[in-house]
Amino acid sequence: MNFPRIALAAVAAWIVSLTVGYFINDFVLADLMAANQPAMRSEAELASRLPVGFVFLLLGFFAFAYAFAKGYEGTNAIAEGVRFGVLTGLVVLGFANVWQWVMYPVTNGVLFASVVSSIVQMALYGAIVGAIYRPDSRLAGNLPAL
Repeated sequence: MNFPRIALAAVAAWIVSLTVGYFINDFVLADLMAANQPAMRSEAELASRLPVGFVFLLLGFFAFAYAFAKGYEGTNAIAEGVRFGVLTGLVVLGFANVWQWVMYPVTNGVLFASVVSSIVQMALYGAIVGAIYRPDSRLAGNLPAL
């Protein structure tokens, strides 16, 4: 496993996610979020918590990139990354998106937007990780033949 490439892939995907997340939440979904404002934090409260969210998002991307590297099959890395991202998006759907809708008074529109957004974004981040990650070439010759 190539740990420097895992770290580089994680940081790159994290940086892209900050930009994509800002664009989606502040522009694409702005009207939907405004309509659900009673269920959301105030801007000041949200801003005070963002640094913690950013740190844990980076930690999540390290886990994401590491998991990709553990399962990397050696075929088209970008395609594997997209597939891994979609599967991860489905995990997020099952463990988070739907449960946020169950627990908090948000509309079905927020649920639908979060499901689509999660799967599409995770596919994008998987493609980024796949494009950057490369197995450690020193170990490549030591892999068993299948």
